[in-house]
Amino acid sequence: MATPTGVAKPSPTLVYQTLNGYQGTAALRAGIDLDVFTAIGEGVDTVAALATRCKAAERGIRILCNYLTILGFLTKHDGRYALTPDSAVFLDQRSPASMASTSGFLTMPGTVAAFMNLADGIRTGRPVLEGEGSISAENPIWVEFARSMAPMMRPIAEEMAQVLDAAAGKKWNVLDIAAGHGTFGIALAIHNPNAEVFAQDWAQVLEVAMENARAAGVEARVHRLPGNAFDVEFGSGYDIVLVTSFLHHFDPPTNEALLRKIRAALAPGGLVVTLDFVPNEDRITPTRAAAFAMTMLGMTPSGDAYTASEYQTMFRNAGFSSNDLRPVAVSGHSLILSRV
Repeated sequence: MATPTGVAKPSPTLVYQTLNGYQGTAALRAGIDLDVFTAIGEGVDTVAALATRCKAAERGIRILCNYLTILGFLTKHDGRYALTPDSAVFLDQRSPASMASTSGFLTMPGTVAAFMNLADGIRTGRPVLEGEGSISAENPIWVEFARSMAPMMRPIAEEMAQVLDAAAGKKWNVLDIAAGHGTFGIALAIHNPNAEVFAQDWAQVLEVAMENARAAGVEARVHRLPGNAFDVEFGSGYDIVLVTSFLHHFDPPTNEALLRKIRAALAPGGLVVTLDFVPNEDRITPTRAAAFAMTMLGMTPSGDAYTASEYQTMFRNAGFSSNDLRPVAVSGHSLILSRV
């Protein structure tokens, strides 16, 4: 059958590229593990020099660096490699904004391997990870998350601190639910010397958060609430409650139960700050937020990327009357500011 004039012929390119997409992930992880980006940033820019610096075989370095150039992470001219602006900022480990450590969590071998069996999870309605997936009690992946992901979250935490006007210095009691690396509560404590932060998470995860608080000089104002967010006693009188990258792990009824618990812990006039990926109602835009639903499909029994209207319903059912959605400028996330 003839192709209509002006209509592109069908091409298998997207199929081929997507089925081979794991190679791009592997190449980037290898570049980070071998410290290729830092080496090139230091001026080690030929195959021979990189092989020596990275303690690797020349053939492997040549093919890897050429592939990273094809992917757009490097440039190449006259046999010498250089970092792109993005790679210089986010992959050179000397950069204050380096996110190289995120590969530790985002490419965990068990998670990557599990996703290769995604069809089985779709058939059964269960996560491809074992048991309850990422929400199983004391899951060690959250220690890796806490150690790996803080650099990616710091710019978002800084933007959150600005939105909340933390620098105004009001006396705050802050509850940081599923604190992980602790970056969000720590940012508020840094900008507001009158903020006391109560970080809730599994005990081993909180060890990492406290290391980060100590490094930031705010350890004395960060307090631990170890345990399951659904079971641990929060206390009351919180001016700010942070719920960052957490609600997407659960179904709406479960979230509503937690939000009612949070509402009871708020001081009069208190604010709940939710950070999450919030796709449009079509669930395919914006790309990064909408695509996050796939992560939840593979890692949780019932999690999802919820739309603004779904969050509105959950908060309303939990007794909140005001929800202000604000896109985060530095990432694909959104902030939801909610009051009773």
